[in-house]
Amino acid sequence: MLLWERPEPPSRPALAPLSRELIVRAAIRLADADGLEAVSLRKVAAALDVGPMRLYGYIDSKEELLDLMVDAAHAEIRPAGDGPREVLRSLAEAMRRAVRRHEWLADLLGGRPQLGPEALATSEAVMSALDDLGVDAVMPVVSAVNAYTIGAVRREIAERRAERATGMDQERWQAELGPYLMRSFATGKLPALAKVVHDAVHLDADETFRIGLDCLLDGIEARFSR
Repeated sequence: MLLWERPEPPSRPALAPLSRELIVRAAIRLADADGLEAVSLRKVAAALDVGPMRLYGYIDSKEELLDLMVDAAHAEIRPAGDGPREVLRSLAEAMRRAVRRHEWLADLLGGRPQLGPEALATSEAVMSALDDLGVDAVMPVVSAVNAYTIGAVRREIAERRAERATGMDQERWQAELGPYLMRSFATGKLPALAKVVHDAVHLDADETFRIGLDCLLDGIEARFSR
C-alpha cells in the first residue's frame, strides 16, 4: 500500500500533565477533606487521573509525600513583625492558623526539624529576627514557642475530632458531665478545682491561646531583659 493510502494508526490519549507540585496539591486536598487516612499513592494518582506507577517518577514512598505536604504547609507559616516578641507571636499565630486550616498537620508537626525549602525559609525568617538574643538562646526560645503552639493546637484539633466522632458539641458534653462534676465537688475533696470551675471566666479557644502565649512571651522577654 502506498504511503499516502496507508491509514494512520489510532491516536493514543495524551498523558495527563504531572509534577511533584501537582502531586502534593492533590494529596493536600485529599487530606483536608478526609484526613491523612485518605492519602495514599493510589488515591492521589486517581485524583490526578494517572496511573499509580507514574507517581514513582517523582516520589519514592508515602513517607516522602507526607514530608512534601508538611513542607508545602510551611509556605503558610511566615512570621512577620518588628522585634523578637512580635516575630515569635506571629510565628505561633501563623502556625496555629495553618494547623486549623489543615487538621492533618497537627499529626505531623514536631519531632525532627523539617528541612524542606519552605520550612527552612520559615526558620531563616525567625532566626534572623532573634539575632539579638544570642546564638545559644535562639533554638531554646523557638523550641519553647513551637512546643506551646503545637500542644495548644493539637488540643483544639482533638476537641474538634471528638465532637465529630461523638456528635456532641461542648455545650452538650458539659450538660452530660455536669451532674457528675457537681457530685464530685460536693464531696469537698476538690475545693481548688471547684472554685475555678464555678468562678473563673470561661474563655474561648482564641482567648485561651492568646493568654497562654502572652505568659510564655512575658517569660522570654523577662529573661533576656536582665
